Amino acid sequence: MEKTVQTHPFPPLYDEASRVLILGSFPSVKSREQMFFYGHPQNRFWRVLPALFGEDVPAAIEEKKSLILRHHLALWDTIASCEITGSSDASITNVVANDLRPILGGADIRAIFCNGATSMKWYNKLLRDTLGREAIQLPSTSPANAQWTLPRLTQAWGAAILPHLE
Repeated sequence: MEKTVQTHPFPPLYDEASRVLILGSFPSVKSREQMFFYGHPQNRFWRVLPALFGEDVPAAIEEKKSLILRHHLALWDTIASCEITGSSDASITNVVANDLRPILGGADIRAIFCNGATSMKWYNKLLRDTLGREAIQLPSTSPANAQWTLPRLTQAWGAAILPHLE
């Protein structure tokens, strides 16, 4: 598979009530096809978040949007464009960061979390100093992060995120 230049194809998800910003790295091929976050069926993101709030796993994109906004979360990705092979975070080069200022200016974001090491790497490299805000790395919900079971992910994510929503 050849490395290609890709531009983020869909907007962030947030509203003025959002309190916690969760940043992925860059949408997978499946997410780009669906035009929404965490579209790969093996990604555990859409199983972890509902578990934190005692809800059923959402199926449709509108249900996913509702879950995020109802719990005062915001979703976006660190990377606006890059060269990437398929969905491989390890292949990402020539990165341009997303502008997080509209989210940070439009909502009272109390904490920023990066879903995995790649998001954190690019946040620290391209955004942290500009924004003057630290982010916290969470274990990736990607199926590539097989050493983290769903219960471990849910516990770690809950311990990090839930205190910022109270």
